[in-house]
Amino acid sequence: MSGKAVSVISGDTIVLRGRPGPQGQPPKERILHIADVTAPRVGSSTRDDEPWAFESRDFLRAFAVGKEISFTSTHSLPPNEDVPRDIGTAEIGGQDVALELLKNGWAKVKDLKRDPTEEDNKKRDAETEANNSGKGLWNPHGPKAHDIHYMMPTESQAFVSEWKGKSIDALVEQVRDGSTLRVRLFMPDGEHQFINIALAGVRCARISAKEGETSEPWAEEAKFFTESRLLQRPVRVQILSLPTSTATPFQTATSNTAPSPASILIGTVLHPAGNVAEHLVAAGLARVVDWHAGMLASGGGMERLRAAEKVAKEKRVCLYANIPAPSASAAGHANGSTTHGGTRVFDGTVIRVWSGDQVSVLDRDTNKERRLQLSSTRGPKLADPKQAFYAHEAREFLRKRLVGKHVKVTIDFVRPREGEYEERECATIRYGGQQSNIAEQLIEKGLASVVRHKRDDEDRSSDFDKLMAAEQAAVADTRGIHSGKEQPAHKQPLNVSDTSTRASQFLSGFKRQGKIPAVVDYVAAGSRFKLLLPKDNQVLTLVLGGVRAPRTARNPSEKSDPYGAEATEFANRRYMQRDVEFEVDTVDKSGGFIGALYVKGENVAVALAREGLATVHSFSADSLPWARQLYDAETEAKQAQRNIWQDFDEEAEKAAEAEPSATDAAPLKQEYLDVIVSDVRTKNGFSFSVQILNTEGIASLEQLMRDFSLHHRSAAAPAGFVPKGGDLVSAKFSDGSWYRARVRRASPIKKEAEVTFIDYGNQDIVGFKDVRPLDPKFRSLPGQAHEARLSFIKLVGPESDYHTEAIDRFRLLCEGRKLVANIDQEEGSLLHLRLMDPSDSAIAHDPLGINADLLREGLAALDRKSCKYFSVYPQIVKGLQNAVLSAKRDRLGMFEFGDVEEDEE
Repeated sequence: MSGKAVSVISGDTIVLRGRPGPQGQPPKERILHIADVTAPRVGSSTRDDEPWAFESRDFLRAFAVGKEISFTSTHSLPPNEDVPRDIGTAEIGGQDVALELLKNGWAKVKDLKRDPTEEDNKKRDAETEANNSGKGLWNPHGPKAHDIHYMMPTESQAFVSEWKGKSIDALVEQVRDGSTLRVRLFMPDGEHQFINIALAGVRCARISAKEGETSEPWAEEAKFFTESRLLQRPVRVQILSLPTSTATPFQTATSNTAPSPASILIGTVLHPAGNVAEHLVAAGLARVVDWHAGMLASGGGMERLRAAEKVAKEKRVCLYANIPAPSASAAGHANGSTTHGGTRVFDGTVIRVWSGDQVSVLDRDTNKERRLQLSSTRGPKLADPKQAFYAHEAREFLRKRLVGKHVKVTIDFVRPREGEYEERECATIRYGGQQSNIAEQLIEKGLASVVRHKRDDEDRSSDFDKLMAAEQAAVADTRGIHSGKEQPAHKQPLNVSDTSTRASQFLSGFKRQGKIPAVVDYVAAGSRFKLLLPKDNQVLTLVLGGVRAPRTARNPSEKSDPYGAEATEFANRRYMQRDVEFEVDTVDKSGGFIGALYVKGENVAVALAREGLATVHSFSADSLPWARQLYDAETEAKQAQRNIWQDFDEEAEKAAEAEPSATDAAPLKQEYLDVIVSDVRTKNGFSFSVQILNTEGIASLEQLMRDFSLHHRSAAAPAGFVPKGGDLVSAKFSDGSWYRARVRRASPIKKEAEVTFIDYGNQDIVGFKDVRPLDPKFRSLPGQAHEARLSFIKLVGPESDYHTEAIDRFRLLCEGRKLVANIDQEEGSLLHLRLMDPSDSAIAHDPLGINADLLREGLAALDRKSCKYFSVYPQIVKGLQNAVLSAKRDRLGMFEFGDVEEDEE
């Protein structure tokens, strides 16, 4: 018979393997004991080697393993675990194995109980010759001593630290599966150390460990592949790591107990023909293990494995036989086609950093803003107290390196919408002359971690392996989120523009400092900015002096001024999150500082005027040192007809200025209505809402609220409902009842919505759990609350010492009370009302009502600026002017210390 020697048990015993079985099944094994000779027994974890046992076995291993052997069985022994066993003679290439062992002194002839034959005499002569020559077992200097450690090193971490990355000679003693080996390391001073090693970067299917269980598909083939090439072959081993598969950010729990010895190590095994892991992958018998990339990427090992994997997938062999064909979209991406409305690779400028893993980039070709997620990167969460410090550090790291910088963007994939997360383009972003990957730098500093993708998930960073290597470096050096340290979150900055009083306390100090460094934290409008002073941990509002930029709508119910959105967008793209300098001149009544803003020496007010996105305010501009620059910039914008000045005609403008102004309104027909003031609001200015009582709507509302209450006793909340601005919803008020409401704005991050209750006018912030879609049967009745203001007058503002008294007086006279009202003007949905108390007998003779009462008490002033209809109600205006004179004469309210009324002409 014949077979291939796959391993040697001792100097006189060989394991043979026959031909492959049907359908490519791994061939069967059998054990052959060489007849008439004996060699020293190899030891185990429970007994020592006999003298010269390893050398004897190694001679036969080098002579026989991997070669074809012809053998004759003289006796059959009982099988060992279904493996046949024979005693017999063997030849390799015409050489008798027993004779070769005896000639070289690595075996002895057994005592025979038969008459010696000619062959027996040859063996005796060979043994005698070896003995006389002092070969092998007959060496007069005695056996070489080996200190053999069959168990894994007890100090696993110390062992890895000592030998990490070093090349060690070894012998493969066992193949447990295609990617798991037991090897004998040849250490210094003749020491032998056995270790179990998993091939770095790959994983083969697992062999069943229990009888009756089936192995994973392709497990037997992978084992045979490795065993036939490596078993009892000399190799070089490089130990790389202990089996810690994932990084553990924010892990703070520590253990005082010593770690138990590792049962396996991770490393590479190099055969003269190359790295067996790469050959396994190329043959389709192993998959690439992503989280080992950190160990291999720096030396190019991971790149070679990916190339081998690509070959196996293209050939569709073994594990990759049933993988789906590349989709058309994936093929398009590979060819650099478009995705998500833009090119896959594009140049741009970073204009905003949202978090430690999200930025907005302005595409240079399309001039569109694209919000991007860094591929395969997860930044710390600001909402998590343990992560908040690092979330701030990661965001600041990105801001300093990217904002305002030119970058090259590669869209790796588009993450679909999922739950509360919107669809997002995921990209690799490179910047600077070295084209550095910002995600790699972020992860290397321990300010982000790498996303662990599913095994066959191809949606990942194009530099995924480098990201893994960066993370391993951060873990090894315990940087950032891997340090295990709990850092306190950054303190909330002090808002020095909270009130006019607080701002005034800082004014003189700011003026003394001159130009002060800051960061633009938010752009509220083209000429209004929120600045952060990192050094002092303060924030303030800065209003640009000398110019007026068009206003933008603050909520869906408001309307922006022409070019208000353009002015805000210009300021956002040019100045958001930039390092700036500012200087202040004065403080406005709401606590905002009025002054100048500079970005790289550029005066922002001048830039806005030059773009035609702000007009020069002569009264404030004339006192500024750069007034001439403002006027020149505005003139340039007019001549170029930019933005605001798009339709500017100088001649027509002069003619229009010469024409007398005409009234904008006509008097409305007098009609008294019964109303109730349902809500009074003082946040963001004074306003109120009314319900008109003499309509069918109020009766319908009462019935609707009864049905509404019954409906919400049994109605279930829909899962995952996320309200959006403008939605009609049911919302639970603080009194525990449900009411109809409209969403003003919603925050999926905070899971709360700001709503206006459409039947009463009041506003509140409600958690998503207390918001539901409005059932269609409750939508037909229009909202019964009407936004309103007082005709002709305005209450004294927050800058006045009498502001609180004025609000309290209005509440006392009006809130929750049934009144009589007359509509003097309708401004969209806003009603301009004169309010009268029906219990006042003078109402028939004095139609000025509560409006005049507030003037007489010095708690309000005439509002000629906002009320354009003064000229069409001359009798009403005359009566109101008399009320003001009365307050001045009696020194009431704001006139207590003299005439302080604003000039409204």
